[in-house]
Amino acid sequence: MGKGCAEVILFILLIHCTSICWAFLPNFWSRVLTLSWDSYTHQYMTEQALVNVTMETLSSMDGFQKDTSSQAGLGRAFWQTVGEVVSANAAMDFLSSTRSDPVYHFDSERVEEATQMLRDFWKQTILLIQKKEYEAARHSLGQLFHSLQDFYSHSNWVEMGQYSEYLHLLHPKEPAVPVAPEDTPTCAGCHRFSCYNNLLEELVRGPPQPLLTTGYFSDYPAKPKGKCSHGGVLDSSRHQGAEGGINKDSTSPLFSPHHYLHKKAAQLATTATFRVLRDLRDEVGPKSFLRLFSVQQPPALVFVIDTTGSMFEEITAARMRVLSIVQARASNQAPGLPGTFLLVPFHDPNVGPVLETDDPDEFQSFMENLMALGGGDEPEMCLTAIQLALIHSPPLSEIFVFTDASPKDRYLYNTVKALILEKKSKVTFLLTEDPSHGVRERDVRKRKRRETLSPDRFSVYSSLSSLSGGMTIFTTKRDIHKASAIVEDSTASSKVTLFHAESEADSSHSFTVDRGVSTVTLHVAGKLIQCVLSNPTGAHQSLLSTAGPLGKLDQSEGLYRVTLLPPIQPGQWQLSVTAHGPFTFNVLVEANETHPGLRRVEGSPVAGVPTFLVVAITGLPSSDEATFSHVTLLGTNGESLQKVLLNSSSWSGEELVGRMDSVPRIPFSMRLSGQDGKGNKLERVSAETVQPTHVQILVLSAPHLLSGHPSVVLIEVFNHGPARLFTLTAEDDRGYLSDVKHHRFSIGERGSVRREVELRMPHSTQAGQTVTLTLTVQAQDSPDSNYAVVHLTVLPEEPDVSPPSCSAMRVESTCPPQCSQGNWTVSLAVKDRGHSGLASVQLAEGQGILTLLHEETTGRTENPVTQLHDNATEGHVSPLMQLQEETTEHQHNRHRTRLGHRAHRLEKARLVHGEPPLNISEWARRKPIMVQYTSGCCAPQAELLVWDRAGNMRRCHLIASQQRALREKEKNTAPNRTVHTFLTLIMLIFLGV
Repeated sequence: MGKGCAEVILFILLIHCTSICWAFLPNFWSRVLTLSWDSYTHQYMTEQALVNVTMETLSSMDGFQKDTSSQAGLGRAFWQTVGEVVSANAAMDFLSSTRSDPVYHFDSERVEEATQMLRDFWKQTILLIQKKEYEAARHSLGQLFHSLQDFYSHSNWVEMGQYSEYLHLLHPKEPAVPVAPEDTPTCAGCHRFSCYNNLLEELVRGPPQPLLTTGYFSDYPAKPKGKCSHGGVLDSSRHQGAEGGINKDSTSPLFSPHHYLHKKAAQLATTATFRVLRDLRDEVGPKSFLRLFSVQQPPALVFVIDTTGSMFEEITAARMRVLSIVQARASNQAPGLPGTFLLVPFHDPNVGPVLETDDPDEFQSFMENLMALGGGDEPEMCLTAIQLALIHSPPLSEIFVFTDASPKDRYLYNTVKALILEKKSKVTFLLTEDPSHGVRERDVRKRKRRETLSPDRFSVYSSLSSLSGGMTIFTTKRDIHKASAIVEDSTASSKVTLFHAESEADSSHSFTVDRGVSTVTLHVAGKLIQCVLSNPTGAHQSLLSTAGPLGKLDQSEGLYRVTLLPPIQPGQWQLSVTAHGPFTFNVLVEANETHPGLRRVEGSPVAGVPTFLVVAITGLPSSDEATFSHVTLLGTNGESLQKVLLNSSSWSGEELVGRMDSVPRIPFSMRLSGQDGKGNKLERVSAETVQPTHVQILVLSAPHLLSGHPSVVLIEVFNHGPARLFTLTAEDDRGYLSDVKHHRFSIGERGSVRREVELRMPHSTQAGQTVTLTLTVQAQDSPDSNYAVVHLTVLPEEPDVSPPSCSAMRVESTCPPQCSQGNWTVSLAVKDRGHSGLASVQLAEGQGILTLLHEETTGRTENPVTQLHDNATEGHVSPLMQLQEETTEHQHNRHRTRLGHRAHRLEKARLVHGEPPLNISEWARRKPIMVQYTSGCCAPQAELLVWDRAGNMRRCHLIASQQRALREKEKNTAPNRTVHTFLTLIMLIFLGV
């Protein structure tokens, strides 16, 4: 479609109501909720820097397309990698392991620790690029960007009058600005939303020199008297002296007391992000820099091939296809990188090795060295090979599996399914076996069978291809070469999926072709009796019996390839099929330079929950007069399930938002509809299937790995349905799991369970190695399942100089005016910031009791997804108003829900002042521990000392005044709720306009 064919990315956005450590607003959605439409977000700053530095790099490189006037030529894979960096950046504000830790956000004057973390992220990113672990490198880079950008919003750097970046953050040799000591006041009190000149003059100007400070957020660490708060309605510390705050996260005075300096802070943060990317390019070289972001890179070519003795014809066909593809790419002289080539051979019992290269000649050599030898009973280790292919291939890959055997490792189905959804890759199976045959008619001597085989033994393959938007093709050894033409069709860099459907026997399917499409290819997998193609004018052609003007049929056993003949009439086409049994139908189009597709958030959405969809469009200049009206949810047969209207039909470079009344309870895909600037219809359909569910899995902590050390990943499983049994399965690609792989447990109605997964790295593990941990949870009495994929990195071991940390989880009190009649309690999470592990704790000051808890949750907890109930019986109620009200209610009841309805199994240890340090090294096992301190109100202070095994010590100050802030926060709940409602009403007016 030329410039008019946009890269369309669609997110299912589930609203999470959590107490977060606000930074620059994470993304577009945050701007909607805060009504700060002109705020710069982490997403915007990161995307602008990535795009501009990439275009700048391209302009100086030979062998790449140098048309820097359009971003469309960067390629579909580039936008996918940008999304990964942006997601890793925004996740720092939402993950429970990072959102409330001041070190990740330059909060609470933790400048030195945050600076060291920034430098660690930098070293980690460089190491991973050098190891060609690009996906992990992008994740690390996104985390670096978040902390770096937060510095300019959360510190007083802008108020000092600085007009350039603080280079010392990533360049230790550059001059440093001293941080204000803990006993030095930094702010004066401010009792308004907008705080002007509340930073103390000597802090900003000197003498003798200015001091650096950052705002304190929430209840912990305790804010010393006279220190600055982060500020805004979400920060409970804003009521403690000095009142007010200094954050510049947005242009809204409700959320940012220094909102008037937001744009200056954002400009400096953006400039700093640009500098990091240029430094990164200089460090790794421009070619590796472009490879990191998959610039102008064609789709990866990934083969998973059975190498048992019966596979000679299949291996030969795959070799010929590779040669054809390599020659075609060379003859086209397309600019950019050559792409990724990956081969995973398998048979029973051996799988691999994984052979990966970006050299097409080397890949041809890999293929030439494949030999069809040996054999055994039919089932083979096919899913293990697919698992490795998914882990090692880039996102959006096309994976082709050649085999004539059913899988022996069916237990990996959920793991492979999770990886497919996480990578958004398609898997297509080319099977040279008739599934109805219990005994093979050929090659019986080459592949032995121990028993009669089930006709549905290939159902796992069909399910995986259906999920991913691929195909399962049952062909013959005679026709495998012709059927393998689908490999070339699918891996052409300009091909995208226009339509995908699966049907039983007889059916008709319609698809819309727009004027920008130059070629259209139809794939039908199955056994057809009749196939009639009709164009928008009503002309039709029976493809199986006659030649005609509409399309050309290329038929092989199991696959029908139809190429529409020029000139291709724009409008709605129809294919009517009569078949023996089920068939799959795909429409591929060539759309000139840009590659539309749909993308959704990781994990499966919760069925039956109202939610919002955010449609992000890239590759389409905002000057193009395209309009997008709605998204249609489609069933597996292509039928319409639900129409989701977008908030605005006119696209001007921003995301489009639509509200889903309810996530369907059956699998579905999505179709985006609109018009180009000339009024021609535009449609794109997602190839993959969304699988709604009633169970969720959240990763609470994902530590870095160290050679020779154990590490623990903490997760929580949420049940959104009735009480029932679940199975949690953990699989990793390196064999480092030390616990059992299957955990069985029950969860009460709308409850949750926390579990730990431990990995042990051998001493021989090399730094820079990545480990992919795939977690799946499956209900034992229903199809409900979900997944999480965790990418972990092995870091080089350096001396541990980081002291442990303390983070407040809960504060409560019954302190009356007379202190002798009440108590106050603080609950803390204590964790090791380095790699040596926690060693001991001691109560150094205080008259109360310190209790250490080992917690296992088995009962009820809050739902992590806001349930947006329809209360429209008394007239129209804004969805955003519902969201705001329920968010406020959720925050108000959060601790009561968590504590009042949970059942615990607790192991306790208690300490009082004067007792020696308690050894907790075995108890902690490299994971956070929960600590609760309770004291009478007449003893308002306490101090906890925490050591790690390297001897680093942290003083954790506990004060009863933390509770006063909480009480003031509760007293202000009603006014804040009124403000939220007022904001929502304004927002409703804006949306109506």
